[in-house]
Amino acid sequence: MSKFFLIVFLTLTAAGASLAQTEKPVLLQSPTLSKTQIAFSWGGDIWIVSRDGGDAHRLVTGTGLERQPIFSPDGSLVAYTGDYDGNQDVYVVPSTGGEPRRLTYHPGPDVAVGWTPDGKQILFRSHRQSFSDPNQFFTVPVDGGFPTRLPLPAGETGCYSPDGNRLAYVPYLQWEPNWKKYRGGQTTPIWIANLSDSSIEKVPRENSNDNEPIWVGNTIYFLSDRDGSVTLFAYELGTKKVREVVPNRGFD
Repeated sequence: MSKFFLIVFLTLTAAGASLAQTEKPVLLQSPTLSKTQIAFSWGGDIWIVSRDGGDAHRLVTGTGLERQPIFSPDGSLVAYTGDYDGNQDVYVVPSTGGEPRRLTYHPGPDVAVGWTPDGKQILFRSHRQSFSDPNQFFTVPVDGGFPTRLPLPAGETGCYSPDGNRLAYVPYLQWEPNWKKYRGGQTTPIWIANLSDSSIEKVPRENSNDNEPIWVGNTIYFLSDRDGSVTLFAYELGTKKVREVVPNRGFD
């Protein structure tokens, strides 16, 4: 179930050819997948294309930078991080197009991370209540309102369980993420938090770099370099075992 690689493959094949009718390579980033569409970042804007292929078109553009689109659970909305006035904030726009709506207004950076399973709130990370370096998780209603902090001391990326009661997440930032096969103090674990009491279950690892958890049913999929090159792994909540989903002995 290599969803990550499926997303990248579909994005490159479906969008790349129609987006740039040229032999030059295009750097397509941060793909997100709904049942019918793929949204991604390119050239500082958010683009969208059908999963069946065809012409990609700009979903969001402007004088600033837009990045990290994330589809809502039903695919009707796209949350993203926009930098229009020299500061990063959380925005949302219909996947059919339209006027984006700004949801956060703090003077520090607010970065979109995901959605609650019911599609009513957007998960984002922010320094707004932190007394040191780590970001913390907040949610903001998709219709607007005041953010609410999750009962966790730190968080960078994460994904809710289907019932919304738990969160699989990376607790802190790796500020040098491009150091291949790094095994120092910045390696990133994946923890599973019970949001009712903030108790933690840790995905088994031995100082590997684990990232980008995605919760599907009773399984958490994630990227890891624990066996060498970065590839897709899965943690089965029932058996408490980690398995390699996509064997990879080449490039990350």
